[in-house]
Amino acid sequence: MSLWRSAATRGDAMADEVVDSHVRSLMASHLFDVESTDQHTVKPWFLGKLDFSPPVADLSSIGFPLVGGRLDYAGGRPVAALVYQRQRHTINVFVSPAPNDVFTRANVQSLRGFHIHHWVHDRMAFWAVSDLNEAELTQFCEALEAS
Repeated sequence: MSLWRSAATRGDAMADEVVDSHVRSLMASHLFDVESTDQHTVKPWFLGKLDFSPPVADLSSIGFPLVGGRLDYAGGRPVAALVYQRQRHTINVFVSPAPNDVFTRANVQSLRGFHIHHWVHDRMAFWAVSDLNEAELTQFCEALEAS
């Protein structure tokens, strides 16, 4: 029981961190370090800056264009932040290697007016944060996980 509680507490703390990072990126006009709609520009930009290679998908065909990426910090380590848009809504997707003890079931929650989706796929942890409505954010996350 304590392991589950510990993982849940880590998840709550991480949710707070990714919302804070999302808000900071919007307030400070620091959405990206590399601005590009081309996944073949954004993905290689992370080489040498992180100790992992984040998956970068092109979802523009379903209305979620990639607009760039940046380095961020969450969960006590550097993470990739991939930035997508839907109309005027920004979606930050924080990606990092998943801890070995992470709970892999998808998690959806709302915090301070933002929707947060968390899942693990191919040993990578994903946290998507946006003020986009829940139905569209779910569509985005399902497409990203399937890519």
